[in-house]
Amino acid sequence: FGDAYYNETSNGSEDEINFLLDYINGKSDDIARLKDIIAVSPIKPWNILAITFTNKAAGELRARLSNILGEDDAKEVNAATFHSACVRILRREIEKLGYHSSFTIYDSDDSQRVIKSCLSDLNVSEQQFPPKSILSSISKAKDSMLFPKDIVASIGGDFRKSVIAKVYAEYQKRLKSSNALDFDDIIMLTVQLFTDFPDVLEHYQNRYKYILVDEYQDTNHAQFKLVSLLS
Repeated sequence: FGDAYYNETSNGSEDEINFLLDYINGKSDDIARLKDIIAVSPIKPWNILAITFTNKAAGELRARLSNILGEDDAKEVNAATFHSACVRILRREIEKLGYHSSFTIYDSDDSQRVIKSCLSDLNVSEQQFPPKSILSSISKAKDSMLFPKDIVASIGGDFRKSVIAKVYAEYQKRLKSSNALDFDDIIMLTVQLFTDFPDVLEHYQNRYKYILVDEYQDTNHAQFKLVSLLS
């Protein structure tokens, strides 16, 4: 066995061969060293992306990993929600899309404030088009990976769609000028980044070789597209 190992390994050492012989003969039980010597393309913690839907679930997952792997290796596994995983990517790469890496993430109140401002400047009645309803329509569009131009292309004679498309376009313009993203932008822009910049996608495909998604059947189109591109 030792001779075979030595012949197959260009950097084989006499010390390693002696260890393997000792292990075979029951003189050592150092399983960690055995793994280091004979492992082929071992899975590295940083090659794993584990996605779940809530911060609480992600926290529980990280705690379990820490108990199993030890704190140092557990930290290297990217166990996160879809949004936190994408924020990490965008902080590094979003300048390619014309934003600054110090972007702000708007909550629903911030978004509604911007929508109200858009409606006012476009002379659209809030009674006819309530801000919450408009924001819900924009959110659904983003979940489906539909940009304002895509909404415009599908308007036909639909007056409501035409108004939503105008507000959506103005809303996105104002978010970008403020270097801000809303919650739905986080995934949508990550997918856009991967689609428009194949070199960036390749980097993360090489980084994340093992992808696990909790409750995968509950993913929306944007989340599905993200996972499909990475995998």
